[in-house]
Amino acid sequence: MKIRTMGYFFKESFLSLKRNGWMSLASVITVAISLFVCGVFWLLVLNVNNVADTIESNVEIRAYFQDDTPDEEIVDIEAQVKALPGVSSVTFISRDEALESLKSKFGDKSGLLAALEGQNPLPHSFTIKTKTAEDVVPVAQTLENTGMFQKVRYGEGVVEKLFALINWVRVLGLGMMSLLAVGAVMLVAITIRLTVYARKREISIMKYVGATDWFIRWPFFLEGMLLGLIGSVVAVLALFYSYLSLLENVSVSLAFIRLISEPELLVKISTGMIIAGTSLGALGSVISLRKFLKV
Repeated sequence: MKIRTMGYFFKESFLSLKRNGWMSLASVITVAISLFVCGVFWLLVLNVNNVADTIESNVEIRAYFQDDTPDEEIVDIEAQVKALPGVSSVTFISRDEALESLKSKFGDKSGLLAALEGQNPLPHSFTIKTKTAEDVVPVAQTLENTGMFQKVRYGEGVVEKLFALINWVRVLGLGMMSLLAVGAVMLVAITIRLTVYARKREISIMKYVGATDWFIRWPFFLEGMLLGLIGSVVAVLALFYSYLSLLENVSVSLAFIRLISEPELLVKISTGMIIAGTSLGALGSVISLRKFLKV
């Protein structure tokens, strides 16, 4: 395709945007809002996944021995637990280590433990990590059923609810992103359709003098891509201005919450949004041209 011809196509695309100024503006705003909200959900899902990964890496099972369990038996039990499906690691914590850990958690108030009068009521225990979060409940139930431990704790109830909430957020985010993408495509298609109707007589003349189908279609196709591109750039600028402001505030007031801030990942998200916006615009053009451009 000649450079001169491409220049003509782009010129016609920009003129069409100018002629349908308000509708073009509405399309750009819709694409921008749709992609902005999609970006918000995208970042939300990524941060939820990040939190989920952090939680999964910290979820552990604590299995407490009977007070009269012999040391020799503990060694045998450790080997059995390590052999269970889904178990990643087993760490033995003696009652003395557990007491020292408790004292460190009390800090300046460790004097409250003076009432124990040198006694240590804490049992030996295992800290067990699983290969995946899904293995926590089955492994814990297996340990409970063995009868080798007086208690098995893993945050039962809380873990299941937490991961159910995380999965719900993931599904909601993907669903909203899909709906907003469809809305953006439809509005771009409507804008292109109006342009086609406005230039119906001109298109008939072009067809009559021998213009090919693609020669007529290209300006409309580029117009849709431009609408998507402009909308996506606006969305990216708005999203990352908001997100960087959020990062700054969270890092000061809620330092324990770690949001995604890797520049490489944010650049990938920006690139993905711009590609998505341009693709949505192109798709809207294709839909409109197939249905309403009779050439």
